[in-house]
Amino acid sequence: MSQDVNSDLSRRGVLLGMGAGAAALALMPSVAHATREEANDAFAKLTGGAKPQAGKVTLKLPEIAENGNTVPFTVVVDNPMTEANYVKAIHVMAEGNPAPGVVSYFLQPTGKAEVYGRMRLAKTQDVRAVAVLSDGSAWEGKKEVKVTIGGCGG
Repeated sequence: MSQDVNSDLSRRGVLLGMGAGAAALALMPSVAHATREEANDAFAKLTGGAKPQAGKVTLKLPEIAENGNTVPFTVVVDNPMTEANYVKAIHVMAEGNPAPGVVSYFLQPTGKAEVYGRMRLAKTQDVRAVAVLSDGSAWEGKKEVKVTIGGCGG
């Protein structure tokens, strides 16, 4: 009989623990995602207020990311890399992630304006890349990526 009492107590303990865990999960805040306005504000800070124009920037991403934990990307900017005219920086943002900033690359006037990497994407969203040129102008490329399994808690 003492075994039955102990097993009842352990079952009760397990059930109470499960209930407490469920309550704690219910009270946890959900993962917030950035808005397009937040991404625009971040780009404005990074570009010194220059409004990005469409063109010059090609953003290569898969159309469908089976897993948002690791999504490859390449950014190519069609611009010479001379002392007089070069790409100073390339900034990549994922508008639907909890924090939109993915990465910033700072370049010198040599070689080719092409960068690559991998990012996490929380959900289906637009990914944007902005190139800031030495003359202060900003150019943008954008692509939507459909994510089937989110990588940032989505």
